[in-house]
This record gives sequence, structure tokens and C-alpha cells, in this order.
Amino acid sequence: MSADDHLVSLLQELVHARGPSGQEDEVRTVCERELQSLCDETWIDAAGNVIGMLKGASPDAPVIRVMAHLDELALVVKRVNEDGTLRVNPLGGIYPANYGQGPVEILADDGIVPGVLSVGPQHTTADSARIWETKAKGGNVAMDWNHVYVFTRRTAEQLKEAGVHAGTRVVIAQSRRAFWEIEDCIGGYFMDNRAAIAIAIGAATSMRDQGVRPAGDAYLVMTTCEEIGGHGAAYAARTLPGEVSLAVDSGPACEEYGVALSDEPIVVYGDGRGLYDKAVADRLLACGRTLDMEPQCAYWQSYASDATMAKSVGQTPQAGLLCIPTENTHGFEIIPRNSLVRCAALLAAYLEKPV
Repeated sequence: MSADDHLVSLLQELVHARGPSGQEDEVRTVCERELQSLCDETWIDAAGNVIGMLKGASPDAPVIRVMAHLDELALVVKRVNEDGTLRVNPLGGIYPANYGQGPVEILADDGIVPGVLSVGPQHTTADSARIWETKAKGGNVAMDWNHVYVFTRRTAEQLKEAGVHAGTRVVIAQSRRAFWEIEDCIGGYFMDNRAAIAIAIGAATSMRDQGVRPAGDAYLVMTTCEEIGGHGAAYAARTLPGEVSLAVDSGPACEEYGVALSDEPIVVYGDGRGLYDKAVADRLLACGRTLDMEPQCAYWQSYASDATMAKSVGQTPQAGLLCIPTENTHGFEIIPRNSLVRCAALLAAYLEKPV
């Protein structure tokens, strides 16, 4: 199997695994398995982060923390209604249009309960106020989470017996997690941030196969709860050695930022939470050019990563961000297939020569 095919296969496995914020167990299991085969040491810390340590070639070289988050955009039950439907809120920056009506899985205490994210019948009038509000010829209000519900076909008592209650997570059903190939691209949910996990693992795989060590110790940290505040990354930045936290994440391919949906990785200089360290970004750019790449430069708004969230609260002295170009971020996301191996190659080159 080629490196490209291996990364795509791993990515599909990662996407198929369920991982809402604070309940990333299925994704963590896949990551732990992969890191154990590549790293000198592997463990799970008190925040639930999966960490793999690659010993560096020199004790004098910078120690790097590479961060890619485990969690996916999901929903959480606010209440169980009397009719057995569920009122849900988002875990992360997502809207009903990003999810769409369709099958969901309710992660009940006693197992998976099937449901359908629903709006209600469209053949309705102003007498159905909640539905009418969102119609273009009705209330013309943008649809939000108060307009939708999860249909379960169970009574409130049956849901209680199954262990469905406020705080229960709801995720896109596995039946909707298969990839859709479009020419040179792959489409699917949760490229953010399963593609970044595949990139980090791909970089470590490439270094192992080439017999290359990072310059200094490198910690591959698959973090928890990024979508709701970067809690896992802040803990890892505070408790692990090193001064540089380098996040790997999805980046919006958008005319606004001058970023194309291409194979070329994105090196980011700042986002809505703060600035990335110029020296780190410049070095990533230089490493890409030594590989005959033309990395795209970006400055994001309406965006934050594990690295800038950790830096903004004083948990990491330095921060960097490497992104894979992504269409439809926080929705049905599309990435160029070749960008996986190219981002992995750039990450490996940086770890080998971070200065």
C-alpha cells in the first residue's frame, strides 16, 4: 500500500470513529494503536490526550509539541421533551445547515440510540410557528438549534431507562461517515481534525521509514476538547517539556484569505485568537520550499487553534499552525487527496530541522 493510500485508509477509519468533545474514546483508541507502533513512548495523560514521544537526535535541539485534536463537532442534549424528542445544543461552532436533516446516534449510557435530526413537515403554515419562522416566504429567519429537534420515536420514560438525559452527546451516524470522492478530492465529515491526525501520524511514519529522528524530542499530542475551548492542548502545553506548540488543523480554502483548494500546505501567521510566532511560521515556509513546495500563507479570522488558545492563556511561549486546505470547513468537508502526504512531508521536514 502506498503512503497516500495508507493515509486515506487511516483517515477513513478515524472519521468512522465517534468522538464528540469529552467523549473521544473511539478516536483515542485508533490513535493510541498507531502511535504505539511509531513512538518511543506512548501514554494517555490526565486530560485524556494521547501522547507519543519521538526521541530527538540532540538534547540541545528545540523540543516540539505537535497538536492535532481528537474531538469532532457534535451535539449535546439540553432536555428530553415530553413527546420523546430531544432539544439539543451544539458542541462547537456548527449550525443545523452544516449537519443537515438525517440520521444521528445518541450516545446513551446503555448504548447507541438511533435518532433523526429533524425540522418538521414543510407543508405547513404560520400555525406551525417554529417551522414557519425559517421559511423564505414565512418568517425568513436563519435556522438555528431552537428550530430543530432529534426525533427518537421513544417516550421520555423509555429514553430515561436507556440513559438519555441532559448532557448526553449526539453525533452524526456512522452510516453518513463514508467518504465521497470528487476527482482529486475527498469529501466527508470531520476532516477537521481527523485529517490533521493522519498528517501527524504520516509524518512519524515517514521519519521511521527513512530512519530519521527529529532534531529534538517531539511530542505528538492528540488533544481533547479543542472544539469547545482547547482544554486538552492547554493542559499538555503546561505539563509537557518544550516551548513550541505546533497545531495541525484544517484551514478554510477561501477567496477571502487568498487560499486555494490545492495540494499545497498552508502556513498560518495569525488567527482570531492571536499571532503565531513569526520564526516558527517562517521556518515552516522555508522547509516547504526546500521540498519544492509553494506553501500558502494565511492569516485567519473567525478561527482559533489548539496552539493559539494555549498561547492566549499563557500555557505555551511559542505557537505555530500548519493547515491542510479544506472546503466547507465545519460541514461536509473536502480536501485534496495529495495534500495529506504533502502536509505530512512538510511536518516531518520541520521536525528534522526546526531551526
